[in-house]
Amino acid sequence: MANEVKDLAKLRNIGIIAHIDAGKTTTSEAILYRTGLKHKIDLVKGGTGGATTDWMEQEKERGITITSAAVTTYWKGHKINIIDTPGHIDFTAEVERSLRVLDGAVVVFDGKMGVEAQSETVWRQATKYGVPRVCFVNKINQIGGDFYKSLDSIHKRLSKNAVAIHLPIGFEKDVCGVVDLVDMKAYTYKDYADHELIVGDIPADMLEKAKNARSMLVEEAVQADEALMDKFFNQGEESITEVELKAALRKRVLDGDFFLVTGGDGRGVIVEKVLDLVTDYLPSPLDRDQGQTVGIDPKTGKEAVRKADDNEPLTALAFKIATDPFVGKLIFIRVYSGKMKSGDTVLNATTNDKERIGRLVRMFADKREEITEITAGDIAAVVGMKEVTTGTTICDPAHPIHLEDITFPDPPVSIAVEPKTKSDQEKMGLGLQKLVEEDPTLRVHTDEETGQTIISGMGELHLEIAIDRLQKEHGVEANTGAPQVAYRETIRGTAEAQGKHIKQSGGRGQYGDVWVKFEPNEAGKGFEFIDMIKGGVVPQEYRKPVQQGIEETLNGGVIAGYPVVDVKATLYDGSYHDVDSSELAFKLAGSLATREGIKRANPVLLEPVMKLEITTPEEFMGDVIGDVNSRRGRIDAMEDLNGGAKLIKAFAPLANLFGYTSDLRSMSQGRAASSMELSGYEEVPPNVANEIIEKRNTKE
Repeated sequence: MANEVKDLAKLRNIGIIAHIDAGKTTTSEAILYRTGLKHKIDLVKGGTGGATTDWMEQEKERGITITSAAVTTYWKGHKINIIDTPGHIDFTAEVERSLRVLDGAVVVFDGKMGVEAQSETVWRQATKYGVPRVCFVNKINQIGGDFYKSLDSIHKRLSKNAVAIHLPIGFEKDVCGVVDLVDMKAYTYKDYADHELIVGDIPADMLEKAKNARSMLVEEAVQADEALMDKFFNQGEESITEVELKAALRKRVLDGDFFLVTGGDGRGVIVEKVLDLVTDYLPSPLDRDQGQTVGIDPKTGKEAVRKADDNEPLTALAFKIATDPFVGKLIFIRVYSGKMKSGDTVLNATTNDKERIGRLVRMFADKREEITEITAGDIAAVVGMKEVTTGTTICDPAHPIHLEDITFPDPPVSIAVEPKTKSDQEKMGLGLQKLVEEDPTLRVHTDEETGQTIISGMGELHLEIAIDRLQKEHGVEANTGAPQVAYRETIRGTAEAQGKHIKQSGGRGQYGDVWVKFEPNEAGKGFEFIDMIKGGVVPQEYRKPVQQGIEETLNGGVIAGYPVVDVKATLYDGSYHDVDSSELAFKLAGSLATREGIKRANPVLLEPVMKLEITTPEEFMGDVIGDVNSRRGRIDAMEDLNGGAKLIKAFAPLANLFGYTSDLRSMSQGRAASSMELSGYEEVPPNVANEIIEKRNTKE
């Protein structure tokens, strides 16, 4: 391992993010090879299947990234923590939690396709967390690869503020390097695996194009600094030095709304130019939010600030849990301030429990190197902390702080799982517990009516991989049912209802009486309870049980047994009995009011609707559109892509999209591809809703 870099300004925490198949993992492999951490490049597809960051068995089998992997490497005096994230939409939570703790990102695009569906999703996620980015247009050496068309698609679909810092030399199979617009030199290679780049003059046929592109780059850069802009307008482009240009570009990139773009063959030596962009332009921990992290002091409820400094109190965030076959539970953490050392006692700010730190490890994908401490700004892993989950804040017990939690969407797809034998029963429980611990978008519950174990996930592939891991990692043989949609219920109207629970059975009775008003809440706001009791008609100690009774009933559903969402419940009247009233009586009264009130408030069924993006050759477009319409889908837009392909954007209910990938391949001779992500929940048409309710009631 290289000498540890102590200067925080020379630390980079970056993610490699992209649409599936854009070449993230291959680019990561080439980076590890170029920085000396590997002696050869393992290609993901058509290679040995030994990519460092794709170390899980399921990743090697499918040639895709499923779980984000952390790798530490070094380049030109800088230490770089790289997280290679998944590109498939089913594993988007991995991207979400990684971006929460990263300072910068490299967005990889497939040069044949330009911006794709998941490119937009990861871009939005990076914008949400304010993560500065540089862009790498990969695969421009392949047939159909085009740097300029891809840059144009970035302008159309993501941002107008994306500017080339390098121009590719050559086209398709003849791509052999780049022109660097900062130092106006050509960096070329004879073969992608060449040991080093050859620095030379810009080819004569590119000189004019390079000068024009540089003028555009300088014009964008000087906007970062008023004095520099004055110098540019008064003395011309030649007056701006290389040092000034780089500093101005860095300032613009760090603002988070300006993006430098390069391109090349992600397998090879050209990734050195990507590494230079990472070290020259992406932020260190000192650059993000002025090197400060803001949280809440749990004792006072006031804002608490920590600086990225080893001498500050410890503040860290657990952003990923993994089960390692050799060391057990691994917790990936980002330290924002202070130091974490082996043997230290730390506070879990989420549970308020103290734990002792055992082993600390620096991760190299699935391999580990023991270390004694993790310092401010760094990312590493802790072995074996018990109560830590994704999003847990770990801090100094004497200086508690709670950082903002990481939130994840509710999974829209479910399947029933049953162990094949009695011996599988116990193993399945333990296996599922570990999988859920690792993946916050995987949920497990028991269906009260059937007694079945239900696993919910983000998509069919997500659930398929979970079952595969259950079998291979935990030795569980299980039968699975067909995928089921996670419907929801809500209300469109307003209603008031009384819930009165009276029971006399000799001795002390039970008495609880409430009046509750139910009305729709804003979409996505969830359940809201409002206490409007005046004059103590319902004593204070019984109001919380009323809320619990309402919430429990809403979770169990009213019209079809699905959770009721986005409802506002206002408790405004009621009565009690000095002797017979109890918490249980008022909880039951709340439940009765809910059943009655929701039925009167125009309840409706909601279904998950997916945003669908389909890339197809033009000859199959009619069949594809007809098929989408037959699935209750609606076409939103159509665009032309490189090479005569068409992009169809549509929305369709998840219930009608199971097995869609296979059906699409069949109708297009394997030439069309699709991706989908959850768009939101929409009302189910009445005729379909009646069918769903009838089926559910028959089952019960």
